[in-house]
Amino acid sequence: MIDNVHTDVESLSAETAPGTVFDQYAAEGVLAYQRCGGCRHAVFPPRVLCPSCGCDDLAWQPSAGHGTVYSATVIAPRGKEPYTVALIDLDEGFRMMSTVTAGDGSAVAIDDHVRVEFRPAGEDAPLPVFVLETAR
Repeated sequence: MIDNVHTDVESLSAETAPGTVFDQYAAEGVLAYQRCGGCRHAVFPPRVLCPSCGCDDLAWQPSAGHGTVYSATVIAPRGKEPYTVALIDLDEGFRMMSTVTAGDGSAVAIDDHVRVEFRPAGEDAPLPVFVLETAR
């Protein structure tokens, strides 16, 4: 597991930039988010300052990767397979956008329970995607 990174703006480097740290966690199959030491707000996407209180004391934490669909839409690009993009409320208190797949091809609906998986992305860090949970 990666040690928490103190996000002092002056000490940021390519190795400690929030996006880089997130990618390192993803490479380990962990969906990471930040928790503010000042106001305890869950922060996602990764940042150097808390959007709630402006504090720079953000600690990385692993998410269990379980959440609920807040909103969903189907994107149907011409000549390609349609796919679902959703806003997902994670159990830890942050919201993220991702694709959601249903193994049986059924539609994704608001309040469906989902869990994260990681999809290989070539030389880039794996991408977090969500799948419908059958029972939770």
